[in-house]
Amino acid sequence: MLLYVKGGGAVVSDRCRSYDLVAGLEFGRANETRWGGTVGAGIEFGFAPNWTVGFEYDHIFLGNRTMTFTGSGNLPAAPLGAVTRSERISQDVDIGLIRVNYRWGGPLIAKY
Repeated sequence: MLLYVKGGGAVVSDRCRSYDLVAGLEFGRANETRWGGTVGAGIEFGFAPNWTVGFEYDHIFLGNRTMTFTGSGNLPAAPLGAVTRSERISQDVDIGLIRVNYRWGGPLIAKY
């Protein structure tokens, strides 16, 4: 059995789009790269020779950011490149993982 914790940095490329519901056309868009941190914990069990099963939970902290949307040029109210609005977007991610592992081969033993 193996218990572990982990942490580190996280980077996400966000692409946000907004649409006019009546026309069905893209109204505005925003792109940015967000940086944050991640923490996680897990447990792994060996249940047969060369086989393990693991359970892991991770949380990615990306915080709050204000993104500025610009027009996509598809509608007269949103000319290409014109600022249409700003939105405060909060983003955190929770990840659950269950995995089964198989280790190929066995221990390497030098033979003379």
